[in-house]
Amino acid sequence: MSGGGETILRRLPGVQHTDHVGLTVPNLEEGIRFFVEVLGAEELYRSERGPDEEFMPTNFDVPSDAKLTLAMLRLPPNLNIELFEWSSADRRETPPRHCDAGGHHLCFVVDDVDEAITVLQQTPGVRVLGDRKEVAGDSPRVAGNRWTYFVTPWGLLMEIVDRSRVAAPPPLVGPADWTAAPNTLERT
Repeated sequence: MSGGGETILRRLPGVQHTDHVGLTVPNLEEGIRFFVEVLGAEELYRSERGPDEEFMPTNFDVPSDAKLTLAMLRLPPNLNIELFEWSSADRRETPPRHCDAGGHHLCFVVDDVDEAITVLQQTPGVRVLGDRKEVAGDSPRVAGNRWTYFVTPWGLLMEIVDRSRVAAPPPLVGPADWTAAPNTLERT
């Protein structure tokens, strides 16, 4: 904090790109199966750690009795997902709701949102939230986006979106960026 009550933030040096997203699932095998069978992921490796009285609280901000098993998955062409299954006497079972602090979701672009909804509705344990929606004049930059949210069998909120009907979409990262040379992202 400076004298005037303002927080001065400094950009993290050397940031290049996102490497992976980590998500905790209640059952690792079920999580892997969903990502592989429904979303087309490939399992890359697994690892375990803990319990360790000093390492776990210091490095993961979890209780000292916590133990993790993880699997790294690859979702072509641009996303790595690290799934964690934790054990601890103090483990909470309820995921945060979308409106809670720590709430989150994962979104996938699809070719045809209606076709994807049909498949999700037939997937055991998946709950599709409402019908397909289409963004209108309230968000002119993305008018035409067709989307819906769904909940995985273990409670993770996900979204599917079809941006093909957006007239002039904002510069979101997409296929044209995946072949860009390293360190070419504009920095502000």
